[in-house]
Amino acid sequence: MPPTTTGRPVPGALPLFGHVLRLARNPTAFLASLPGHGDLAELRLGPVRAYVVCDPGLAHRALFDVRTFDKGGPFYGAARQEAGNAIITCRNAEHAEHRELVWPAFHRSRMPGYATVMAQHIRTACGSWHDGQVIDLIPQTGALAAAVTAKVMFAHRSDDMITEVIGCFDTLLSGLFRRMTLPAPLLHRLPTPGNRRHERARHRLHRIIDGLVDAHPGTDQGDLLSTLLDARTGRGRALTPDQLRDQVLNVFIAGTDTTASTLAWALHLVAAHPHVQQQLQTEVDTVLSGRPAGYDDIPRLPVTGRILTETLRLYPSAWLLTRTATRDTDLAGHHLPAGSTLILSPYVIHHRADLYPDPERFDPDRWLTPARQRTARGEYIPFGVGPRQCIGRLFGTTAATLALATIAARWHLRPATATPVRPLPRATMSARTMPVRLQRRTAPHDPSRPS
Repeated sequence: MPPTTTGRPVPGALPLFGHVLRLARNPTAFLASLPGHGDLAELRLGPVRAYVVCDPGLAHRALFDVRTFDKGGPFYGAARQEAGNAIITCRNAEHAEHRELVWPAFHRSRMPGYATVMAQHIRTACGSWHDGQVIDLIPQTGALAAAVTAKVMFAHRSDDMITEVIGCFDTLLSGLFRRMTLPAPLLHRLPTPGNRRHERARHRLHRIIDGLVDAHPGTDQGDLLSTLLDARTGRGRALTPDQLRDQVLNVFIAGTDTTASTLAWALHLVAAHPHVQQQLQTEVDTVLSGRPAGYDDIPRLPVTGRILTETLRLYPSAWLLTRTATRDTDLAGHHLPAGSTLILSPYVIHHRADLYPDPERFDPDRWLTPARQRTARGEYIPFGVGPRQCIGRLFGTTAATLALATIAARWHLRPATATPVRPLPRATMSARTMPVRLQRRTAPHDPSRPS
């Protein structure tokens, strides 16, 4: 690890806008350049001065020190306005109670039941594809992740209502990153077509979720909503209707967008690297023998797991986190007064060449050493670390693993264009389009193969 250096202002800030336009125009290239400006690089986001943590040890410290660094900053404010006050968006002082309420829904013991629902829908979704078809992975994985999350959350839902929920979320999420990077509330209130669509989707989503809650039969349906409705704090307090709606919004956004982006990137990378696809197909043919993946298969799919781990290194879905200093403190030899905005970017950490040789190369075998060793040092943080580590990480990785293995068992993927796919960060790390061509596979022991 190179010696710690004090951060300094990043050149190129524009009057009024600061570095916002550079960040919006090419976020990944801009972020990857920041370690060259020190372990704590100073940015301007409009009138706000922000400090980007570029050193893994400092990021690890800041994420664990929840007393000094609270949820906050311009990005956080926009997310809180859209998703309400819940497990992901709440302040640190409220987090323990929110986690206590939500944790039972994400306990490991619930995963086998969720995985059964996931596997059924994954099988149906990829079974609707046909040989030679060109699909765009972005809408395909988005619809798949949203439907899987919805089915796991709302066992008593109607399909028409879930379709509308998915449409509202897509509208909401498409405008979220713009509101995060341009934190000017007055601009968001202008009656532009985009703002009107955004507000209609948000209000309609609230009404739909309230209706789903009201329609719940009141008994445990084995879904996430049943667990949330039954949740109680240590003092016996249940969620209020507004709190329940906010938790559902938080969980749905996290479960849908993050899983969709991870799966899309994984499938795109596999399609672009034939030797990795061959390794993956050999594994799933051996373990699955032509059937869809189930929960009990996950420990026997190490290649699948390494592909997802490497995908999350290259394209971490939660690519940008913000915190606010609650008191005067020092970081990397730099004095931060109370109220300072801190930006922690897993993308920045994961693309440091001193931590990951040839960092732009897709190499799942670099994870033959367990990822947890790097996580402990703050070098690998796709889900964050510390008390605010993503509560749904097991849910998301379970869904992505089942989907990747099931799709690889049935389909061979090839890139459908020579145009490079470039990251397009939104609320998560996505892209405009990821076209692939499908070729149907017949696994050696596929029970559906004609004899």
